[in-house]
Amino acid sequence: MADLGKSGGVYIPPFRLPSMMLEVEDKSSLQYQKMTWDALKKSINGLVNEVNAANIKDIIPELFSENLVRGRGLFCQSCIKSQIASPTFTDVFAALVAVVNTKFPQVGELFLRMIILRLRRAYKRNEKHQLLAAVKFIAHLVNQQVAHELIALELLTLLLENPTEDGVEVAVAFVAECGSVLQDLSPKGLHGVFERFRGILHEGAIDKRVQFLIEGLFALRKAKFKGHPAVRPELDLVELEDQITHQASLLDEMNAEDDLVVFKLDPDFLENEKRYEELKKTILGDEADGGDEGSDDDESSQKEESDGEQMRIADETETDLVNLRRTIYLTIMSSVDFEEAGHKLLQIKLEPGQEMELCTMLLECASQEKTYRRYYGLLGQKFCMINRVYQENLEKCFVQQYSMVHRLETNKLRNVAMFFAHLLGTDALPWHVLAYIRLTEEDTTSSSRIFLKILFQELSEHLGIQRLKERLGDPDFESIFPRDSPKNTRFSINFFTSIGLGGITEELRGYLKKMQQSEEGETDQKRQRRCS
Repeated sequence: MADLGKSGGVYIPPFRLPSMMLEVEDKSSLQYQKMTWDALKKSINGLVNEVNAANIKDIIPELFSENLVRGRGLFCQSCIKSQIASPTFTDVFAALVAVVNTKFPQVGELFLRMIILRLRRAYKRNEKHQLLAAVKFIAHLVNQQVAHELIALELLTLLLENPTEDGVEVAVAFVAECGSVLQDLSPKGLHGVFERFRGILHEGAIDKRVQFLIEGLFALRKAKFKGHPAVRPELDLVELEDQITHQASLLDEMNAEDDLVVFKLDPDFLENEKRYEELKKTILGDEADGGDEGSDDDESSQKEESDGEQMRIADETETDLVNLRRTIYLTIMSSVDFEEAGHKLLQIKLEPGQEMELCTMLLECASQEKTYRRYYGLLGQKFCMINRVYQENLEKCFVQQYSMVHRLETNKLRNVAMFFAHLLGTDALPWHVLAYIRLTEEDTTSSSRIFLKILFQELSEHLGIQRLKERLGDPDFESIFPRDSPKNTRFSINFFTSIGLGGITEELRGYLKKMQQSEEGETDQKRQRRCS
C-alpha cells in the first residue's frame, strides 16, 4: 500500500480513493498524506477548470473548502495552465485569484511571482505565445488591483525601450487589456507610453501590420477603451477596502517555490489540517453550529492571525524597503499635481514607522530638481495637515538636514531650504524647530549660512517682514538672536542686515547699544577709581 499513487506507478480508480483513505488508521502516515495530496490536487484542478463568469460565485466557496494553504502551489499552477489553454477566460481566472488574495495574501503574492517568472522565461526565449498569455494575465491582475499599476508601466518600458515587431505587438495587446485602469490610476504614465508609440510610428522602422495595430490602439484610447472594461460587472467581486495590492518589479530576484507543487511529508500534518478547518469556518461560516457562537469566531480569527504571523518571513535584505522607496519615488514623479500624488501615496499601505521613508523620499525628490517646484511644498503641507506623524517626521528631517547641510551641493541646499520655508510659512511645520539653529560664528558654516539666508528670505516673501519679526519675537528663538556676548549679538545683527532683513533686528540693536553703554559706564567708573 505504501507504493500506491503516481510515485509507485499504480493506478487508483477515483471511486476507490475515498474508501482506501478510510481504511488507513494512521492519519499522519506517508500513505494517508499522499492520498490526501492527490485528492487535493484533483479537486483544485477540477474546480479551476470548471470556473466561468456565470458560476464563479458558486465555485469560490467550494475552492475555500479545500486546503489552499497546503495546496497554494497547486492552485497557482492550475490557474496558469488553464489560462494558457483558454486565454479568453483570463479575466475569470484573475477574478478568482483576486478573491483568494483577500483571504490568503501569501497565495496572491506567490501567484504574482510565478507569473512574472513565466513572463521572464518567455521573454528570454522569445516565445511569443507564452509571453502574450503571461502579459494578458498580468494586465487583468492590475485591473483587479492584485498587482500594482507600476509593474504595468515597467513592463511597457521593457517592451518599448528597444522596439521589435513582436515586442510592440505584445505591448499593444497589453495596453488594450489594462489601458482603462491605467488611465484612471496613472494618466501621466499612460500618456508617456502613448508618446512612445507615436515615436515608433514616426520612425517607421516596423512592419505595416504592427503600425496598423498601434493606430487601432490610438483609436481605442480616443474611444476611452470602449469594449475593454477594466473589470466586467459579474467579475467585480472584491470590495475596495478588502483589496490587497502586491508591489513587485520585473527585475526583483524571485523564488517560484517549485517545491510547493510536489508532495512532501508534513510532520505536523494533523495540526495544520485542524488549523485550516478553523480558518475555513471563519471564511465560510460554521453552518453546523450557526452564528450564535461568537466567541468561537473570535478564537478562529485570532488563530488565523497567528497563522499569518507564523508564515511571515523576516526580510533581512531590506528588499521590501527598497521596493517601498521605489514605489514612493515613481508615484511622486509620475503624478500630474500634488492632489493626485497625495491620493496615490495615501493608498500605499505603510507599516508603523515607515512614514519616515515617505518624508525622506519627498525631501530627496525635491532636492534633485534643477529649480525648486512648489509642488513638493504643497505635497508636504498636505501630509502635515492630514497626520501629525508626518509633521513630527518632517521636524526630524529639518534637524537632520540642517546638521548635514555642509554635505549638500548649492542647488540641493537651495531646494531644501525653500521646501522647509514653504512648510513654515504655511504653519504646516511648527516654528519651534527653528530653536535648533544657533546663529553664531562658531556654530555656523558657510553652507549653513547660505541655507539660513534662503530660508529667512523665503519666509519674508511668504509672510512679510513685519509678520516675520513678530513670529521671531518669541523668547524661544534666543539662539537665533543671541544675547550672551556682544560678539555673538553683533554677528546675528550683521547676518540679517547683509541678507536684507535688518528690520527684524531692531530690538537686538537696542539691546546691543544698551550693553555697550553699560560697558562704557563700567569702564569710566574703573578709570575714575584708579585716578582717585
